Amino acid sequence: MRRDPIDGMLAPAFDSRPGATQRSWLVASAALAFALAWIAFGYWRTGAAMVAIWARSDTFAHGFLVAPISAWLIWRARASLLEVAPQPSWWLLLPLTAAGAGWLLGELGAVNAVSQFAFVAMLVLAVPTVIGTRAARRIAFPLAFLFFAVPAGEFLMPQLMEWTADFTVMALRFTGIPVYREGQSFNIPSGNWSVVEACSGVRYLIASLVIGTLYAYLTYRSSTRRLIFIGFSILVPVVANWARAYMIVMIGHLSGNKLAVGIDHLIYGWLFFGLVIMIMFWVGARWRDDTVVPVGPARSVSWTPAPAASAGEFLLVAVMVAIAAMIWPLGQRLIERSDAASIPALSVPASMGGWEAVEGGLTTWRPHFKNPPAELRDRWTRGGANVGLYIAYYRNQSFEQKLVSSDNVLVRNDDREWLRVGTGPQKLDVAGRPVSARTEELRGPGAQRLVAWYWYWIDGKLTSSDALAKGYTALSRLVGRGDDSAVIVVYTLKGAPGEAEAALERFVREAGPAVSAMLADTRARR
Repeated sequence: MRRDPIDGMLAPAFDSRPGATQRSWLVASAALAFALAWIAFGYWRTGAAMVAIWARSDTFAHGFLVAPISAWLIWRARASLLEVAPQPSWWLLLPLTAAGAGWLLGELGAVNAVSQFAFVAMLVLAVPTVIGTRAARRIAFPLAFLFFAVPAGEFLMPQLMEWTADFTVMALRFTGIPVYREGQSFNIPSGNWSVVEACSGVRYLIASLVIGTLYAYLTYRSSTRRLIFIGFSILVPVVANWARAYMIVMIGHLSGNKLAVGIDHLIYGWLFFGLVIMIMFWVGARWRDDTVVPVGPARSVSWTPAPAASAGEFLLVAVMVAIAAMIWPLGQRLIERSDAASIPALSVPASMGGWEAVEGGLTTWRPHFKNPPAELRDRWTRGGANVGLYIAYYRNQSFEQKLVSSDNVLVRNDDREWLRVGTGPQKLDVAGRPVSARTEELRGPGAQRLVAWYWYWIDGKLTSSDALAKGYTALSRLVGRGDDSAVIVVYTLKGAPGEAEAALERFVREAGPAVSAMLADTRARR
């Protein structure tokens, strides 16, 4: 018997294993390596996209460390693995195939996170499929840890920004400082502040969750304690970010805006976050479990391994994993070939439902939608009412050029001229089709205010939901109708109460059928 130098656990030495089990693990490892390499090769574009995000985004730079950490954790458990003879789990080919289908849907809908989670899921599921669930259970955490490699979580940014702004304004008022707030911006006597993406705290949250989960696994043996600590690793950075935002505003206010307003703004934030994490770990260590088994007299261990699978079984299961994984990229290529179409062109009539097109934009503002193959931005008038119409039309979508994206918004948070000051829903009837549009009120130069309504058009279906828009796009591509999609934005200057809303409602009612017909005609001319 020997003591494992890392785990501190009593385990039989490798050389004491029966030769059949040793050979079985060698064959199983080779089969698993083949299956993993084949998946990585078949989905290399998805993997490369993940690496590109790690390289360009500080929020997800931890992705470079996830696989090495997972490999190290598996190496720590090698003695435990050698106690179990590998046996393929054939039934796991079903969820592995389902993960491949999920990847295809993510690709068709251009949803990066879905494709990348499905890709990692296939890699993870390949392990128990080849070596068996009994062996894989002993490395369940290292396998699950691989999902942290997926660069996901930025969808939380708007809500985190809202919470940060709410807390900061509340704390400033509690301190006795008068605050005037519009949207994510607020004014205090010493200056103006805005809660932007960097203030959301999503970086702190993701970093804390990854580190906290690893710390909980290494520090505790109790599942309850692990889950409690992981919960704190989610809660603490959110609350700490609120306190950080408030303190930065107070430092700027009390210093006459000489401190915490430039690069030191971010430096203070990371120093504060580092201090918070250190305190969290220090507190968590007070309840750590004793992970070292006390040294005692060597005991005889009765070890009877299960019958080892044959080399032919491992080879066959590896081939089946490869087949189950590779049918989906092949299907995607066939769909892409059938989807290929010409660059769209929007043909705008001179009149729509009695509304006439006039030269000149309504304002200097334009929605921020990246790289649409076709786009229009016109002003329409009738009976003294003026309404702006913006349409961005997408076809042959990809991850770089797509309708629904976090980059596609009416106003960017770093826009220096226009500011979003209000949001809400609006029930509409567009050419006989109901839709709940999104509404935003914008403030611009010279105290201009705009009211904007917008919704998506996907192959004739209307929605304002990002998730439904992605689903409709994937479904349309699956049935061979392509991925033609558009965003429709109608907007007008805000005047007397209810005046802007009445003008927009009238335009949608009267010109909406012509707009829908124009989009359908563009779709037909693929």
